Amino acid sequence: MAIKASLLLLVFLSSTIVSFSLYEDQVGLMDWHQRYIGKVKHAVFHTQKAGRKRVIVSTEENVVASLDLRHGEIFWRHVLGTNDAIDGVEIALGKYVITLSSQGSTLRAWNLPDGQMVWETSLHSAQISKSLLSVPINLKVDKDYPILAFGGGYLHAVSAIDGERVLQPPESSIIYVLGFLHSSEAVVYQIDSKTGEVVAEKSMVFPDGFSGAVSSVSSDKIVVLDSTRSILVTIGFLDGDISFQKTPVSDLVEDSGNAEILSPLLSNMVAVKVNRRTIFVRVGGEGKLEVVDSLSDETAMSVSLPVADDQVAFASAHHEGSKIQLMVKLVDDLETVLLRESIEMDQHRGRVDKVFINNYIKTDMSNGFRALIVMEDHSLLLLQQGAIVWSREEGLASVTDVTTAELPVEKDGVSVAKVEHTLVDWLKGHMLKLKGSLLLASPEDVAAIQEMRMKSSGRSKLTRDHNGFRKLFIALTRAGKLFALHTGDGRIVWSMLLNSPSKSEACERPSGISLYQWQVPHHHAMDENPSVLVVGRCGSDSSAPGVLSFVDVYTGKEISSSDIGHSVVRVMPLPFTDSTEQRLHLIADTEGHVHLYPKTSEALSIFQREFQNVYWYTVEGDDGIIRGHGMKSSCAGETADEYCFTTKELWTVVFPSESEKIISTLTRKPNEVVHTQAKVNTDQDLLYKYVSRNLLFVATVSPKGAGEIGSVTPEESALVVYLIDTITGRILHRLSHQGCQGPVHAVFSENWVVYHYFNLRAHKYEVTVVEIYDQSRAENKNVWKLVLGKHNLTAPISSYSRPEMFTKSQSYFFAQSVKTIAVTSTAKGITSKQLLIGTIGDQILALDKRFVDPRRTLNPSQAEKEEGIIPLTDSLPIIPQSYITHSLKVEGLRGIVTAPAKLESTTHVFAYGVDLFYTRLAPSKTYDSLADDFSYALLLITIVALVAAIYITWVISEKKELSEKWR
Repeated sequence: MAIKASLLLLVFLSSTIVSFSLYEDQVGLMDWHQRYIGKVKHAVFHTQKAGRKRVIVSTEENVVASLDLRHGEIFWRHVLGTNDAIDGVEIALGKYVITLSSQGSTLRAWNLPDGQMVWETSLHSAQISKSLLSVPINLKVDKDYPILAFGGGYLHAVSAIDGERVLQPPESSIIYVLGFLHSSEAVVYQIDSKTGEVVAEKSMVFPDGFSGAVSSVSSDKIVVLDSTRSILVTIGFLDGDISFQKTPVSDLVEDSGNAEILSPLLSNMVAVKVNRRTIFVRVGGEGKLEVVDSLSDETAMSVSLPVADDQVAFASAHHEGSKIQLMVKLVDDLETVLLRESIEMDQHRGRVDKVFINNYIKTDMSNGFRALIVMEDHSLLLLQQGAIVWSREEGLASVTDVTTAELPVEKDGVSVAKVEHTLVDWLKGHMLKLKGSLLLASPEDVAAIQEMRMKSSGRSKLTRDHNGFRKLFIALTRAGKLFALHTGDGRIVWSMLLNSPSKSEACERPSGISLYQWQVPHHHAMDENPSVLVVGRCGSDSSAPGVLSFVDVYTGKEISSSDIGHSVVRVMPLPFTDSTEQRLHLIADTEGHVHLYPKTSEALSIFQREFQNVYWYTVEGDDGIIRGHGMKSSCAGETADEYCFTTKELWTVVFPSESEKIISTLTRKPNEVVHTQAKVNTDQDLLYKYVSRNLLFVATVSPKGAGEIGSVTPEESALVVYLIDTITGRILHRLSHQGCQGPVHAVFSENWVVYHYFNLRAHKYEVTVVEIYDQSRAENKNVWKLVLGKHNLTAPISSYSRPEMFTKSQSYFFAQSVKTIAVTSTAKGITSKQLLIGTIGDQILALDKRFVDPRRTLNPSQAEKEEGIIPLTDSLPIIPQSYITHSLKVEGLRGIVTAPAKLESTTHVFAYGVDLFYTRLAPSKTYDSLADDFSYALLLITIVALVAAIYITWVISEKKELSEKWR
């Protein structure tokens, strides 16, 4: 009996070990998700006593959101489509959020408390025009307050309750609408606000023409610039009669240049930017202009806001040193300052870009003000009572490029995280884990276990670990700001706005283009910190001069920056490094020259040794041309230096414009690791992968098929893919898909490429895989040749020798539209690969590469089954458990980046869009390590229980044997 009890105990304990899996307290240990909204462009405060105080914002990422004014948290948000830019936001009836988007063609109402859509109305548009949204409080139709929306050349009056057209009551009132025709004619319409009927129309031609923004200063006057941007024109339209009054800017400001009207709406006043200053011009009763104040060019201004006693105020804010200077003044009396505050910032965020203000009544019945500030780095700050109430790093919603970096090595004797100090704490912690494993933990225990695991895992340490789980993701944003994100918990280790070049007169506002690893020290040069190279441009034009910035990865400090004096068309990292581990880079300009960096004699010597082996290509997508280039000689001329080189065109591939248009190009990752070039076929034969870093994948489509899906018939569109050698320009493989069109999303790894497109005939999305194999090594399949050394595996391979190759391909239906595709990468390339598919639903699906194996057949043989080949199906499976984002969404998903960990089984995955998401994946499971949450305490208890059970059974057995001998 005792023996049976002991065996039952052993079975119970052993089953407990194998059944330990993912519990509630393990969520978030290997992944994190961060929600953002993007750079704010409109903001409306809602601070009524009833309900939560909030601010409604719309952003450049096409997001409309409600933020908590107390903490800055997101109450709710909606990410609209890529082509659904928001033109205006207002609040109607105190309970609806009204948005106008898509160039004034779509009007929506959202429920203010929870963000649910109440109604949506499509507005007719006939032409492209400026979009305007207004919710007038003094315009009422029956019990409804109509919304006025202008877009596409039409003015619409829409009910705020149901989005329908407003009914037509008998009484009438007039709305005056001023517009421009052909930039030289002003037209005033008198419109019946109840019926929308045009009552009267008058026009007047202004010979000098108009340009720039328009500022409405009163109910019957606006101010606009003429076509030369040197004259301010006051347009009056009282009672529908148009009048012009011209005032040269030179009469207001000495030595004036081109002027610009700023957008803030101020009562009887217009803000004009001229000579790096912002001047306030008051508009008199007869249209006379007078300068009443001026501010620096870096000052941002808010829209005017009504305050107590029929007064109107506005706010101005600018960045000065490490502080934000905020002032609130009366519009009618600029000498009266209602608020003057100087707020210290925790970090450099650049200049103030926008400011929105809101007033409230203090306990002493005086006016208080809060300001919502948008900074140059796209961050969002709420200022109140001289302090930053909260801040949001909204620049991370516009990540443009990402790279990885290692953390520093932990020094001997230094421990960053010490959690369990005593034996009591150790036992207490493992007892809690045991309770969690046996499902006996209370909610308080679950929270304690999760907190303990977060700390004891050491995942938030700022030093590297032996498994390579702790890394930094370096992200470059559209605002030109760098962020270093820790893979452990996603926190910002450091951030830096690349603003040093902006202080130079030659480059006021540089914009970041791309990010590259510049210096990656190895173990023999650990005294050097790694650094990254940020390539920028002084303007939006490709011919604008470039800017280089070098940033220390560990400290986030800018090592140096420079205006390079030439344009940047393409940056090419070379596979060479100097003695300090700085990687050589070539930068091509618009004049056909390339420039070597770093500009050192050692780098020049290394490059000259490999001068004849440097090749690259350029793609002219609009012209359908791909060109191959090589090095020619050093540049000639007075301005050229020894690091400038001329190039020569080696080959050209021209696609006929009447039948093909380039829509996608792709190459392999230059740092991808390939474990083996051989692959065993099902008949025990060897297949050698055709692995080349010089392969270019090109997808073209018929010109008619370059539009949206379904815009053409299957007979009018064909998709053609090419594999081109970029050294010789030779087309190695061509595959045509009749009746298909893009967009094409592809991933290239090792010797295979997978691409996604739309099949018009089947009305479904398809995924095709192409694998390339080297036929020239067929004679190396004899094992004895390998043993005796009579093989040519070490023979040099040249792209100029005609390759003997063959391909295998297969197509499958796929049920979803795709935004992006990536592939997992590991340290040695041994682990099986998974495709990471970013779906239209902003989630990431992990699909085993075996599902897109071109060797799949309907009835695989026994040998194929042993190899792991899956039986052929016409569609790729979508398994809900394969979504690595689980129930989360990476809103506005734009890209997926993978990086290997030191542990071969594991890869890092980082996805970015409006949101950020990170996780660790093990495509072939963690075959080379124990799980992070492995219960050593439970293992110890099991061993002790086994020893105790063995001892108890031995004692019982001895007693039984002794009793039997006495019988």
